Amino acid sequence: MTLPERLLVLAAGLAGCLGVALSAAASHLTGGGQLQTAAQFLLFHAPALLALAALMAAGVLHRVLGRLAGLALVLGLVLFCGDLSRRAFAGAALAPMAAPTGGFLLMGGWLLAGAAGILRPRG
Repeated sequence: MTLPERLLVLAAGLAGCLGVALSAAASHLTGGGQLQTAAQFLLFHAPALLALAALMAAGVLHRVLGRLAGLALVLGLVLFCGDLSRRAFAGAALAPMAAPTGGFLLMGGWLLAGAAGILRPRG
């Protein structure tokens, strides 16, 4: 497994951990709806990142597109979930348009993951 795939596994572990933590926080805070949404996104994407890394390591996916998909998914999670979490905890946005930008990155990441499965792997 190459470094980019190992980094995706690391990101998956962090996403899963933060998803569990935010789920717990959402259950204890009044109005934890934004945290619950962020937690769900993290928990849904953690296994997807693991699968992406495993499929790339197995040579099933086009590596360049798979890496771009992973990068888009991770950046999307940071922006989308980071913005929702910051709003819930601090009452302020992470950055202007962070959540919508993160959402578009997540959608793009999924499209890239699909394309990585359709295009023939190199080598």
